[in-house]
Amino acid sequence: MPLHDIGKVGIPDSILKQQGSLTEDEWHVMKTHAVLGEQVLKATLIGDIKHTSVLEDAIGIAGCHHENWDGSAYPRGLRGLDIPLPARIMSLADTYDTLISERVYKDAWTHQMACEEIQRLKGIRFDPAVVEAFLMDQDKFIEISQAYRDAA
Repeated sequence: MPLHDIGKVGIPDSILKQQGSLTEDEWHVMKTHAVLGEQVLKATLIGDIKHTSVLEDAIGIAGCHHENWDGSAYPRGLRGLDIPLPARIMSLADTYDTLISERVYKDAWTHQMACEEIQRLKGIRFDPAVVEAFLMDQDKFIEISQAYRDAA
């Protein structure tokens, strides 16, 4: 489990491993993983004076990677530049990975399909500048995704 989703350790396996769609109540529980991850990482700050800035970035990523540029998401409804930059970057990278990966609930998308979806969500879900940076260096995303493809 990537660090940005560390809060999923607090989500019951029955929800994490569910084959079909989540109920409204299950989705509410799943959405708590962002705040749970943020809390776990904040607890580590106490004993880690040397790496505080790295941990602060990790806390921002864990707590805000499901926020949308337009303010329409969770857990706080942050918008625009109020969302930490590392979280805005992780949001796009996490979405790209989800789109191009096969999941129990969906088939993998092609790189081109994922790029089109990310472009469609520019200024809605994603920071327009982050989308432009992604598009300029999208070949690196293909390379990384192939190197670290989920073992399924």
